[in-house]
Amino acid sequence: MKKLLVTEVALRDGSHVVGHQFTKEQVHNVTKQLSAAGVPYIEVTHGDGLGGSSLQYGFSKEYDIELVKEAVKVAGNSTIAVLLLPGIGTIEDLKKAYDAGARMVRVATHVTEADVSKQHIETAKAMGMETVGFLMMAHSAPPEVVLEQAKLMESYGADVVYVTDSAGAMLPSDVTARIRLLKEHLSVDIGFHAHNNLSLAVANSLVAIEAGANRIDGSVCCLGAGAGNTQTEVLVGVLDRLGYETGIDLYKMLDLADDVRANLLPAPQDITSGSFIMGYAGVYSSFLRHAVLASEKFGVDARDILVELGKRKVVGGQEDMIIEVAQQMAEKKVSVS
Repeated sequence: MKKLLVTEVALRDGSHVVGHQFTKEQVHNVTKQLSAAGVPYIEVTHGDGLGGSSLQYGFSKEYDIELVKEAVKVAGNSTIAVLLLPGIGTIEDLKKAYDAGARMVRVATHVTEADVSKQHIETAKAMGMETVGFLMMAHSAPPEVVLEQAKLMESYGADVVYVTDSAGAMLPSDVTARIRLLKEHLSVDIGFHAHNNLSLAVANSLVAIEAGANRIDGSVCCLGAGAGNTQTEVLVGVLDRLGYETGIDLYKMLDLADDVRANLLPAPQDITSGSFIMGYAGVYSSFLRHAVLASEKFGVDARDILVELGKRKVVGGQEDMIIEVAQQMAEKKVSVS
């Protein structure tokens, strides 16, 4: 029976769903139940990682280091992980997370910018943390480029490298091509993080496993940005049927999902037209709000704006391009009419 390691991300990626308003009590309760179910890794931070609580990304209800401390109290045999995006989080934030009890860090960069992770990965390794390189928006680069960037993270000391489908844009063939290439050329573990914008999160996770990934992300009730992540309790059940060993108690995960659905979720995590079109276009989830505002200002369909942004491969931090694209489309519309 093949063993798989699952990282539960509801207390990080799911933070987007609740406007980063998780309380210490909620983190305490969910972590306790995840640990009791046997989940090996539990990620806890602001949705945008350490240091994400800000005017730009949304202020947290609780300082994320306090949330890490609360999770560690009841983590039992589970390891508490944190996310760090260099430029948002700092080395100082990382050291505070370690002091609070976090023992895994996932250092996240855009898929073509792995070089900015060097200092953070090396520092985490020096502190004795398990370290993951997290290549975001992996659909937007050819498999050969993903491999090149993954090799950089491996050379810095990463124990694991993740292919991250941040926009929920990957088709199964996209997943296979990237995971298989990394599996053939890296000696470290390979992970996969999916989003469900095209309703492919569980299917793509299975494809990733078949191609060689042995680390998979899930989120209870699929809490996460966009249409959410791979639904942990569903994934665990399907993997059990397929003969994979996760060490996770399915019934306890189902009980936790019922509890989260009743007491924590503001609304069911669904594939809305907005989340679908982001996956279809392959753009960051944060672009939707800006595209809607630009749509109202220039009289251009927000869906057309997002599709055009996807064609131009606009990345996070280039939000000013949304206005530029909307304006150009409006001018073209006038000239044609």
